Amino acid sequence: MISIVMPCLDEAQNIISVLEPLQAMRARGHEVILVDGGSRDQTPDLARPLVDLILETTAGRARQMNAGLARARGDIVWFLHADTLAPPDMDCRIMECLEAGGRPWGHCRVRLSGSHPSLRIIETFMNRRSCLTGIATGDQGIFAIRTTLLELGGYDEIPLMEDIALSRRLKKFCGPPLCLSRHLVTSARRWEDHGIWRTVLLMWQLRLAYFLGADPEKLAALYR
Repeated sequence: MISIVMPCLDEAQNIISVLEPLQAMRARGHEVILVDGGSRDQTPDLARPLVDLILETTAGRARQMNAGLARARGDIVWFLHADTLAPPDMDCRIMECLEAGGRPWGHCRVRLSGSHPSLRIIETFMNRRSCLTGIATGDQGIFAIRTTLLELGGYDEIPLMEDIALSRRLKKFCGPPLCLSRHLVTSARRWEDHGIWRTVLLMWQLRLAYFLGADPEKLAALYR
């Protein structure tokens, strides 16, 4: 079984379209756990018929994902963002990848929604970077054997870069990730709302600062 853990906050506009492709996976015996961080809209009510479990926590993506991990029953846990669309057969591809790859974790490739040509450049570099460095981001749908995640203590509950921190620990103790060839489609709204190249530059600056030891609390304030 795969446990799909989805943190969310005020995603009423998108939550049904994101959860609908996962229904084929539920029919094959997998579970979907939605972890709501205190939505002020109808997100939990809209999601309820389409998930197996809804948990409520205070906001914070790492905290939310750890809450889902703690309740997951699957052998594999797949962390999927609430603005990301997955192909309905992605569960089969993840299981095949783990069985053939001989390592306990991996991530998917990503496409960005939106038609601007710059987004094609950004997604290409995102995919190449993660496969070359062995460091994945949350947009890329990190998946891992549940017992491995529990042994490593799950996510560090920091306000930003929690995905980078987890990737570094998984890479250190388990080796580099498996890079699944199938694509997720993740929302480009962050880039479109704040300027595509301005957002890219900000993310590079934040990641560099984090690798150099900057406080994630201060980085989160800059990100906001």
